[in-house]
Amino acid sequence: MKVLLISLGCDKNLVDSEVMLGLLHKAGHEITNDEQEAEVIVINTCSFIKDAKEESIDTIIEMGQLKQTGRLKKLIVAGCLSQRYQDEILKELPEIDTIIGSTNYDKIVEAIGTSEKAIVDDIHYMPTGIFDRIVTTGSYMAYLKIAEGCNKMCTYCIIPYIRGRYRSIPMEDLLRSAERLAKDGVKELVLVAQETTLYGFDLYGKKMLPELLRKLCQIDGLEWIRLLYCYPEEITDELIDVMAVEEKICHYLDIPIQHSEDAILKKMGRRTDRKSLIELIAKLREKIPDIALRTSLIAGFPGETQEQHDALMDFIDECEFDRLGVFTYSPEEGTPAASFPNQVDAEVAEGWREDIMLLQQEISYERNQKMTGSVIRVLIEGYLPEDDVYVGRSYKDAPSVDGMVFVHADRELMSGTFVDVKITEGNEYDLTGEIVE
Repeated sequence: MKVLLISLGCDKNLVDSEVMLGLLHKAGHEITNDEQEAEVIVINTCSFIKDAKEESIDTIIEMGQLKQTGRLKKLIVAGCLSQRYQDEILKELPEIDTIIGSTNYDKIVEAIGTSEKAIVDDIHYMPTGIFDRIVTTGSYMAYLKIAEGCNKMCTYCIIPYIRGRYRSIPMEDLLRSAERLAKDGVKELVLVAQETTLYGFDLYGKKMLPELLRKLCQIDGLEWIRLLYCYPEEITDELIDVMAVEEKICHYLDIPIQHSEDAILKKMGRRTDRKSLIELIAKLREKIPDIALRTSLIAGFPGETQEQHDALMDFIDECEFDRLGVFTYSPEEGTPAASFPNQVDAEVAEGWREDIMLLQQEISYERNQKMTGSVIRVLIEGYLPEDDVYVGRSYKDAPSVDGMVFVHADRELMSGTFVDVKITEGNEYDLTGEIVE
């Protein structure tokens, strides 16, 4: 059958979607990008925050209408929404034929052929040993999901309730996947999980991320290995040392801290404090002087005061993160924080978010201005004909979330190639430069 797969939400969800595409292709189904000709549509949903739930539901309703106007025979819903609200969506969205759970992506072929309404296993279930995957991020970059679930139980987060406890994927499976990706032309491998820094503790009795990185660095063809979602309290000296000495590992670290103030961090269920965060950032910059640090924050957490927001602003000003994202707090049903007293008014929270982003723009602009005149390595990702300029990323830029480097060149540059670029201009988010032959 002709199958269209729509992947919503995070990069971890995207990996699951790519595995489903691989399984569908192996089973003989034809993959299509045309919703009008699709006989089966699979929607891999997200329900992390309110906006993500609304996007998932809107997409289900929109695609369901194709049963009247297109060739659509079956609508399958996968991912977090179906795991979290399976009874509700089957009742309220009759256009859905079958749902599969957040970790049941290995059952996608079965779901097409079944008349059952639900294939949902225990949330701690996790498929292993699946290597048939169709990468959708371009031939030169891919995500490698190294674990599923989370044990942290942050008070604002629904993930442990819909993705289960932390389960590392066996290292031999990860290495085999990485080798296959490299053989297919992948040059940048981005490691993702709800938390990458705890990798291996459940399987091997100790944190094995440094060892995994060492082995990934031995794979021919891989040139960049990037780390996302590193919880600050789990970043060890061993991990820092491996990053410092292994040339393939990007000097880039994504550290989602959520806030800086001890009282808020404690309410969030976080396992760090302001002093520890400042010390960690100083250590990282001492041992890896050119490291790019990214973080994410929550504005308007229940009970947050103006004074605590001001203190967070001071912290951001002091630490000068290279990259920073901030979200307004979203009360998620089923999480402890949703019932906390002193919920912050939405307009106040949005004002605080804007304060943070304006400050970060200033910091980012100053840091990018300092790049002027330097020569950096850039991975080319495309060409903008209307501007006659190529676009790419440096080691400081993770795909989809960070800035770009616009490259002027007097010869054709192929996507997926690395070039040296002399920076001529920097703004709040992006850099511009000229190719250095």
